[in-house]
Amino acid sequence: MAQDSGPHPGDSRASHAPGREAARLLALEQAGLSSEPDPGMDRFARVAAQLVDAPVALVAVAGAQHHVFPGMTGLAPPWPERRRTGLCAELVEAGRLIVRDARTDPRMRGLPVVEELSMAGYAGLPLVDDDGVVLGSLCAVDRRPREWTDREVRALTDLAEACAAEIRLRIVTHRVEEARGETAALLARSELVLRASEVLADTTGVDQVRHQVGDLITSDLQPSFAGLSLAQERIPWDAAEGRWPDGTPQDPAVDPVATPWPTGRAAREKRAVAVHGTEAVRADYGDEAAARWGRLGFASMVCVPLAGTRRVLGALAVAWRTPHTPDLGELAVLTATAAYAARALERALFVDEQIDVARQLQDAMLTELPSVDGLELAALYRPAAARDRVGGDWYDAYRLPPAAEGADGPTLAATIGDITGHDIRAATLMGQARSMLRQADHDHPGAGPAAAVEALHHSTTTLDLGLSGTLVHAHLTPAADGWQFTWTNAGHPPPLLAVPGSPARMLTEHDMLLYPGLGEGWREHRRTLPPGSTLLLYTDGLVERPGQDIEAAVERLGALLAAGADTPLRRLAGELAVSMTGEDPDDDVALLVLRVPAPRP
Repeated sequence: MAQDSGPHPGDSRASHAPGREAARLLALEQAGLSSEPDPGMDRFARVAAQLVDAPVALVAVAGAQHHVFPGMTGLAPPWPERRRTGLCAELVEAGRLIVRDARTDPRMRGLPVVEELSMAGYAGLPLVDDDGVVLGSLCAVDRRPREWTDREVRALTDLAEACAAEIRLRIVTHRVEEARGETAALLARSELVLRASEVLADTTGVDQVRHQVGDLITSDLQPSFAGLSLAQERIPWDAAEGRWPDGTPQDPAVDPVATPWPTGRAAREKRAVAVHGTEAVRADYGDEAAARWGRLGFASMVCVPLAGTRRVLGALAVAWRTPHTPDLGELAVLTATAAYAARALERALFVDEQIDVARQLQDAMLTELPSVDGLELAALYRPAAARDRVGGDWYDAYRLPPAAEGADGPTLAATIGDITGHDIRAATLMGQARSMLRQADHDHPGAGPAAAVEALHHSTTTLDLGLSGTLVHAHLTPAADGWQFTWTNAGHPPPLLAVPGSPARMLTEHDMLLYPGLGEGWREHRRTLPPGSTLLLYTDGLVERPGQDIEAAVERLGALLAAGADTPLRRLAGELAVSMTGEDPDDDVALLVLRVPAPRP
């Protein structure tokens, strides 16, 4: 007869050592074994009962607090629903245990489960995982004392091995799925880093970098806030352009130089800084920081330094409104994104500095308009909404020197122009062209606007400036019936003239544009501007839009000009710009408006 009186060779009794308890519980979780009914384990219990003709059979495992039976047969209610009892570590530690009568056996006598299950004969075979850890046992139970035969024990041993193989297969499957999920997460994060390298490589401005970083981080890590805190000579510390996941802008506006804050520490100490909860903020950064933290509603924040090639530019701040501890993969994504953002910021800051210089140059060229008796003037320049759209658009108006002592002649010169390009070079060439045109008018008193344009073309060609573009250059002379408008058009959009009582009309006469190598021969055209008339000179940014008919746009502009005959000139200029381009123009816009006042009644 098969009876056990002590440890059995190879029964893995030592597998329940305290050091392996965590591994055993993890394996049970991965196998999905608990007090919930398990059809597969119930099947093994039924087969075990049939093999040895036992009234009760169990697949039993020891959880953290209870002995549970995911597989069971032969027990009456409430066992099929409850499927657990007090923790019996002895049954797991014993491994293979064959007992004639559990009520009298010293290893089982007194255990609660013996009384609860009315147990006498007991045959338990261990269920072992791939690491040799005993997870539980396949048990046959008889309510009478029983002598278990060798054949019965061998059959139960074989069945226990099959049951253990099923459990091991479940564990391996779970681990494969888990690994697949981790691989997918790593792949997704790798794709995010790749997107960051591609997207941030094309950014040209600080605001654009902020937008791109916010979009990248919120799309993957789902934080409540993602923003950049920058410390530059011309850029204050802030956390601008943060975004909640729904796209709502958030601007906490902190100043960690004057007031402690995690972004400041990350930048100063050149390391990632994490903080969780108001009390942690209070302990590390003080009461004021804790109050700000509470207003923002954050639970966790991670700040990563933006390390440039020469200095730390600031920090990337990512926060959550619920407690969140980033794993190593998330930290790697944040660190990589911060590195790409720092490179993009360095480029953006350099470009912004150059653009600011060009803007200042462009603004310096747009001087105050002169005051002229009998003539009203207003002008407007609106740069493109995108900061990199620096261009060569300009307007100008200045008094002309007299042609000869006591002789009547033109009083005012007016110009609208557009040098080709949207960059610093275009703005620089615009400044040179503007100055040269002024000089040509002053060097040739009494000559017409065409002569000045000829002189400009000759000078830029001789100096090999590579200047190209369009312009309208005009001289205005007082006349008995208004003002004489004499102009030459070098390929520029036609001026618009609104005369009281008539629709606005285009002054379409024009000649070749300014371009190196083209011949000379610009002509002059004349028109009288009667009292009450309004003349508009403008650049193409006012009327050109992708996919729209430019002639229709010019007609619309003319209608607006005619309708504004009684509108004060400065206000009219602003209304024309907004009506035609909106608040954020896609291209630079310059316009110059001249009006001959009507006689007062």
